[in-house]
Amino acid sequence: MKKFYSMSLVLLLAISVILAGCGNKNQGAATENGGQAAGGGEAAKSDVKIGMVTDVGGVNDKSFNQSAWEALEAVQTETGAEVKYLQSKSDQDYDPNLNQFIKGGYNLTWGIGFNLANAIEKAAKENPNSNLAIIDSVVDAPNVKSVTFAENEGSFLVGVVAGKMTKTNKVGFVGGQDSPLIKRFEVGFAAGVKAVNPNAEVVVNYTGAFDKPDLGKAAAATIYNSGADIIFHAAGGTGTGVFNEAKSRVKSGQQVWVIGVDKDQSLEFGDDVTLTSMVKRVDEAVKKVSKEVVDGTFTPGVETLSLKDNGVGLPETNKNVPQDVLDTVEEYKQKIIKGEITVPAK
Repeated sequence: MKKFYSMSLVLLLAISVILAGCGNKNQGAATENGGQAAGGGEAAKSDVKIGMVTDVGGVNDKSFNQSAWEALEAVQTETGAEVKYLQSKSDQDYDPNLNQFIKGGYNLTWGIGFNLANAIEKAAKENPNSNLAIIDSVVDAPNVKSVTFAENEGSFLVGVVAGKMTKTNKVGFVGGQDSPLIKRFEVGFAAGVKAVNPNAEVVVNYTGAFDKPDLGKAAAATIYNSGADIIFHAAGGTGTGVFNEAKSRVKSGQQVWVIGVDKDQSLEFGDDVTLTSMVKRVDEAVKKVSKEVVDGTFTPGVETLSLKDNGVGLPETNKNVPQDVLDTVEEYKQKIIKGEITVPAK
């Protein structure tokens, strides 16, 4: 009888170990409130935790928020830091999402996008011992890192591409919310177009949203119908609709182009409709600052990334842009870097 009980106890312990092992396989699953932790893998080399709160465009916007999240995933792979995002469905989610990370003891909490500026400022004041960071806005607080970009400079360069390559002498711009930030994209783009093609017309359409592909599609249709053959968008997830409209027209035999934003969007939407992209290296900024937290070198303050910092510009590969046009782009790039040209920002 004693032998029977001993064998039963051994069997029970073995089953417990197996079940514990199965439970560990569930690491990285979706969390509450639209959050997601980057999945499992090897044991962490760092005990640092970094959280990211998206704006309403969402983490799968194929643009701005997605670039930031991919950067944090890379940080986890390279350092072992724990990373997680919470997705905001409306501006009412900003405060509770930020506070969930702060109260959870995260070493750094990101707010991705200028719409989170007020929420970041409030959280910073209420939690002076917590580190926060924001993209695309300046928050004046001693525990916040603010990262901005010279979007007007990068947009100028894709404007040069559009101005040189339009066949109708009419190009378009589709923006998300009409704000000083998106205005920098618009005016920089228009300046680049006019620099190489003074006779070209730039048609502008703001949709008022970063998460409405249907509005982007409608805006693009209006601009293409007016005779434009190239559209540059700075509209986050709304820009997906611009690409969808272009794709439907290309399938019907009409040659139109889209200039992507934030990342090389030809990788997502294809070379048949993507002329080039204005790459804004949000991923590099998020990665750099996050690694500073891991390394213990995080310093609050303001950092602006421009052409000279390689913070904005064209992708490394531009299959649809002829070499002579790329040469012209490079000429203007060097003039901007040297201060020979000042690109308007508003």
